[in-house]
Amino acid sequence: MDAQYMVRCIELAKSGAGNVAPNPMVGALLVYDNRIIGEGYHQQYGGPHAEVNCINSVSDEDYDLLNSSTLYVSLEPCTHFGKTPPCTDLIIEKKIPKVVIGCSDSFKEVDGKGIEKLEKAGVEVLTGVLENACTDLNKRFFTFHAQHRPYIILKWAQTNNAKIASMTTERLLISNEYTNRLVHKWRSEEASVLVGTNTAFLDDPGLTNRLWYGNNPVRLVVDMNLRLPSSLKIFNETAQTIVFNQYKHAMDDFIFFPRGKYEIKYYQVAADASLVHQVLNACYRQNIQSILVEGGATLLQSFIDEGLWDEARIITNETLKINRGLPAPELTDFKIMRTEKIFSDRIDYYSNSAQL
Repeated sequence: MDAQYMVRCIELAKSGAGNVAPNPMVGALLVYDNRIIGEGYHQQYGGPHAEVNCINSVSDEDYDLLNSSTLYVSLEPCTHFGKTPPCTDLIIEKKIPKVVIGCSDSFKEVDGKGIEKLEKAGVEVLTGVLENACTDLNKRFFTFHAQHRPYIILKWAQTNNAKIASMTTERLLISNEYTNRLVHKWRSEEASVLVGTNTAFLDDPGLTNRLWYGNNPVRLVVDMNLRLPSSLKIFNETAQTIVFNQYKHAMDDFIFFPRGKYEIKYYQVAADASLVHQVLNACYRQNIQSILVEGGATLLQSFIDEGLWDEARIITNETLKINRGLPAPELTDFKIMRTEKIFSDRIDYYSNSAQL
């Protein structure tokens, strides 16, 4: 039964996708005598954690059962003061006798301290239930803190003969409208989306998730010589934009999901050093935990060549072929995870075998 309850914790945790970063997604259940009496998840960054919402969901009739119940939680409860008080203190205060944890939290402020504190208070703790699934749930969070860089997802659309653009200035529409909605869902799940100069200029993308719901990602654009016109959609006020360039620097310390009026931020990089490493270092300092790299071909290939990617999602229109076009990037060191079909489009999902 422990595994079944942890599956539910994971389902609950996913409800917070796109809203809780840079915190991890967490789900929690309270079970008494094989009956779920409470459940909750971390809903919003800065808001109550999953354990708090779970305990608060228990009805008045069942509240006296807390000291005889088991708490299931997908991630080790925190033991430090952040935006909210420590969840371990609440668990101990409510005299919950047993806690089942999916995976430990490698974040330095937690990292086993929550388990240790619970055990010292006499709470029975069971760890490692569906550990791989619980770790995968927060792969962005864990990658960010373990490798000191964002989690990187590469994405591009190509024809069935592996071309991503025509040789003209006219934009080549490859993926269908249903796949486009899925791409907007992907954007809503990531902290940022990155494009190069030519993609921003020729395609004029808005890089928002207007076809889905939730927060827009922070828009990252490479414009080394600051030649992109301000009339482009990427510079409108619908989302935050950071411009990587070699001349100008104007940044605040923390820009993740700001509210109110958006201003263009500028991050100065060196032309004679790895652009990929500089972008990742900047995002790490700005607490941006994931990047969806959407193009163009040169920028995508640079991430591949430097081995700095975690996932790739390649959309292939199996009914579209062009005679002359820009070749798609060439993926290396990959392992295919799964494939799905959406009408004319096939989507192949890859992981970086060198990062496994």
